[in-house]
Parts: sequence; structure tokens; C-alpha cells
Amino acid sequence: MKYQQYTDNSKAFIFELDDVIYPEKDYLLQVYYLFAQFIEYTEQIDGPEIVSFMGEIYAKEGTEGIYERTAAQFGLGEKYRVNFDLLHRNAKLPLKLLLFAPVLSLMQEVKAAGKPLFLLADGDPAIQLNKIRQIEWNGLELYLKVYFLAETATRSVAETIELIGIQYDLREEELLLVGLNKPIVNPEYATDVNFRLKRLNSLTINELFVS
Repeated sequence: MKYQQYTDNSKAFIFELDDVIYPEKDYLLQVYYLFAQFIEYTEQIDGPEIVSFMGEIYAKEGTEGIYERTAAQFGLGEKYRVNFDLLHRNAKLPLKLLLFAPVLSLMQEVKAAGKPLFLLADGDPAIQLNKIRQIEWNGLELYLKVYFLAETATRSVAETIELIGIQYDLREEELLLVGLNKPIVNPEYATDVNFRLKRLNSLTINELFVS
């Protein structure tokens, strides 16, 4: 097995969500497409032109202020902001979200080894849950336990990992976190002395791609 070095050395595996198990742009660009279709229907403005504009802004500047820029460009004002926000929370995407191939392979090996899989979702729980529901899990959803950082007191990775350890009787050094970046060691966020991220095993998505 390609990832046996990880499955042999850890008892449980924790994955972050956005841009770790799948590319977040695949979700956002489909939301923008649906929004553009909605505006085309209600305002008779060319939908492809809207989605092209939004895609260009996203590629250059990210999501910050994308509604405001789009509204200004096409004279929409504020009246469609609610629709834009709602689409992020409940959009039914035209296409399923696909896991990165190395992530899928690792998850399948973890499942075959009979070890637990955990998912850390950071951000608005409604939006994150909508993403999770539209990922093509290839059957792995039956073995996945999801934790929302927003539901912890400090909204932190450290506290959430501590919670997982306590609930499943796992020590920090028995866990492997697959994330976008290496975790920041911050003892102020963890109350249990066994969970300060100092002994947590971690792997970035870039490291996984080249392993």
C-alpha cells in the first residue's frame, strides 16, 4: 500500500476540508455559475458575462468583496445579496465535488486498515455541511466523523483535536492531521496538558502529493 508508512504509525486520521481534501474553487465557481443563471433569469443580464467576471475576480483576488464588485459592475445593488449568501448555504451543484486523488487513496487505505477518519470543517457550518454533502466520497462517508470548529468554544483546531482525543481515547501522538499548513502550536487554546499540538503528527496536502 502506498501510504502504509502513515497507516502503520497512526491510530486515527484527521483531515481539514477546504483545499485539503478537494479544491474549494470547484464549489465556489459552481455557486457563482448558479448565481449568474439566477440574475440572467430575473434581470435579463447575460449570465456567461457575469460568471466570467466573477471567475476573473476570484482568480485574482479571492472571495473578498466579490458580491460588491459584481453588483457594481452589473447594477444589481444590494437586493440580491441574500440570494448570493443563500446559494453558498444550500446550492445544489450541477457537478459533484471530487476528492484529490492522493487524499482518496489515503482515506481508502485508512478505512481498509480499520482506523477512524475525522473531518475538520472551519467556517460557517451550514456552508461547510453543504460542501460535504456534495462531495463524491466513494462510500467513505459511512466511515467519516465530522467536527465543526465553529461549535467549539475557541473555534480552534487545537481544541477540536483535543475533543476528538478525549471522546475516542486517543493520545495526541497517535493522531495524524492532514492540513493545508503545519498546525500552529498554541498552548493557550488547549485545556488538557496532553493536547497542545506539540506531539501531533501532521502532513500538509503538498507533502501528501509528493509522498
